[in-house]
Formats: sequence, structure tokens, C-alpha cells
Amino acid sequence: MPQTDTGSGSAVTVGHDAEAKPEVDISAGQKMLSAVSGSLLTSLLVTPLDVVRVRLQSQPNNSSFARPNSSSLPSFSSLPPSVGVTTCCREVFWVNNTSPVCLAAGPTLTASVNPISSSASECAVDETRRNTYNSTLDGLRKIARNEGLSSLWRGLSPTLVMAIPANVIYFTGYDILRYNKRSPVNQVIPDAYAPLLAGSVARVAAASVISPIEMFRTRMQAAPSGTSGVGVFKDTLKGLRKLVQAQGYTSLWRGLTLTMWRDVPFSGIYWWGYEAGRNRLKELRYPSIGQDRNRSPYRKDENHTATFMDSFLAGATSGAVASIVTTPFDVGKTRQQVLEHDDHKKAPGIDKAASRPEERSMSRFLYHIWQTEGTQGLFRGWAARCLKVAPACAIMISSYEIGKKMAKNMNERRANEG
Repeated sequence: MPQTDTGSGSAVTVGHDAEAKPEVDISAGQKMLSAVSGSLLTSLLVTPLDVVRVRLQSQPNNSSFARPNSSSLPSFSSLPPSVGVTTCCREVFWVNNTSPVCLAAGPTLTASVNPISSSASECAVDETRRNTYNSTLDGLRKIARNEGLSSLWRGLSPTLVMAIPANVIYFTGYDILRYNKRSPVNQVIPDAYAPLLAGSVARVAAASVISPIEMFRTRMQAAPSGTSGVGVFKDTLKGLRKLVQAQGYTSLWRGLTLTMWRDVPFSGIYWWGYEAGRNRLKELRYPSIGQDRNRSPYRKDENHTATFMDSFLAGATSGAVASIVTTPFDVGKTRQQVLEHDDHKKAPGIDKAASRPEERSMSRFLYHIWQTEGTQGLFRGWAARCLKVAPACAIMISSYEIGKKMAKNMNERRANEG
């Protein structure tokens, strides 16, 4: 039978046959404190990768930008002489939305357009390339160079506000569902599959609570360059207020369905793979454990180094696999959440979903991405997501495990002294 002690030492390392000797409880507050410490460390380290992931997934599906031929450039002889071409092109607009030439207003510039059409097209290409990210490393480099290093931590405040309650609910919820003797998961589901269901249910609860905060963070991270951090915060808040006024408070949970499609299978795969990985590492360390289903004595006696290494390796591996499998749902969720509200009413008889694919149902939206962008579109940003999720899972679970192990040792010492 699975262990039934609600305060067992580790959410994922303790766990099969109950020991004859009663174990010292770990309080809910100690578990929450362990989750909070892991959340802080994880958010600080992986937020830059999350910023790049959002930019990659939310940018249009642009083809490569090659320098246009001068013969294909339109004629601008009819334009007023006050309109000129700048070399920096910081204020960009497109003539008739079709011209490859980047123009900017210049009140004193009177030079002819034709002699500098080449620099105009070069300016347009350079400006577009500045805001186009081709890979994770390319995104990190361009954001740091063009927007400043601090922009890589854009959205850190809502990330912390979101991560702390989410992880407290997630990890403590998993503990209760996995090990509480009154939990239906513990009573009905076979031990081999209990992590899958417990992790999925815990994630549903956590995602439902923090979905509005995640939308706020995602919109902040997707904001284009050229705006200060305070400006991005105000613009994002204004955009959400505008969205709520038009569509109600339920609009703050836009993308929750896709979030569930992403996070629920992710959590199931992650916890299932994590516990299997921990068990496999124990078998490698103690060969005799293969014939002994009761792994509790081995896990109870392991030192902090073994706990950290096993949880870190198992968490990183399982998190990487789960992140790749669920990337298409992450792409869909990101694009739905960064979608701006359209103030203009559609003409009668025109289907809004036809012009705004992001407002379609989950299956139809992902099918649209596959039709228009192929498999590459569904897995856009997978590398950034994997590079973020794998170390995040490893840091979070190892911090959580070590924190609970330290709390348990402290409680045992107090019990012995008493």
C-alpha cells in the first residue's frame, strides 16, 4: 500500500509501504516555505528565457528579410519634400502598407528620395531585423542589446506574484493528493499511476487561481521594444482594463483552456517521470532495491547531497520531456493571451473568428497554426521553453525537497530533545 502519513518527509521521495516506526510530521507551513524559496530562486534564474519564449511565439510568421532590389522599389516622386528617409528609422511607418521602404517625417529634409532609396531599403530591413528573433540565443542577444539587459527580466514582478501562490497550491496539493490516507487518489489509483493523476489535479487548481496574473505577465513580456518598464506596466494594465470593460472579468481567464491543455498533461507527465526517475536512480545506487518494493528506508537515510542530485536530475529530465510534448499548447496559449481587444465592430454576417484565429476554439486554432505555419509553427520557441522549463523544474523540485528534508530533520531534533 502507498504510505498514508500526510507529513511524510518528501512529496516524491517517500512513498510505498508504511514504516512501522511513525514519522515526524512536516507542517503545511514548512512545506509552503520550501515552495516559496524554490519559487524565488527559479523565477530569478529563468525569467530571461521566458521573455524570449514569449517573443518567439508571439511574433508574426515572417519570412526571411532580404534586401529588396532597387528596381522593385516604388516611386516616391509624388511625395512632398518634407518627407525624408532617416538612417536610424526609430519612427517607422509603411507607405500603403506595401512598400519595403522605411520612411520617417523630416520637417527640414529636402533631399530627393531617389539618391537615397538604397539607404531607405537598408533602413527598413535593419529595423525589421532588430525586432525579429530567429532563435533563443538570437533573442537573448537582441533584447539585451536593443532594449537593455534589464528587459530580460521584464515581468519579474508578476512572475513572482504568480509563482509563489501557484507553487504553494501545486506542491502542497500534490502532497495531499498523493499521500493523504483520505485522498481518493491514494485509495483508488494504482501506485504506479497515482503521480500522474495527483499532479494533473493539483495543476488544475493552481492554474485556475493564477490565470489572470499569467495573462498580465505574458502581455508585459510580449511588449515591443522602445518602451520603459514603467510604461510597459501602465500600458499592459490599461489594455487589460479595456479588455475587462468590453468583455467582462471572464476575459482575464482567456487562454485558460489552452493553459489546462498545456499544464495538465505536463504535470501528469512530469510527476510520473519524476518519480520513476527517482526510483531508477535509487536502484542504481542500491542494486538490492530492485527486489525490495519498500524504498522508504533507502530514501529516509539518504543525505542532502543524494537528495539534491537525484531530485535535480530527475526533475530536469522529466521537465524537458514534458515541455517538448506540450509546446503546441503553449504556443496557442501565448498567442491568445497577447491578442489585443478589437474596438471596431465587425460587419454583420462576418464571422469574428474568421479574421481573428486566436478567438477560435483550441482545436481549430491549433489546426489553423498547423495549416498556415506547419509543424514548425506549433513548436515555435520549443528550445527556449525547454531551456527554461528543464532547469526551472530541477531547481524548484530540488529546493523543495531539500527544504522539506531540512524541516524534517529540525522537527526530529526537537522531538528527540523533548
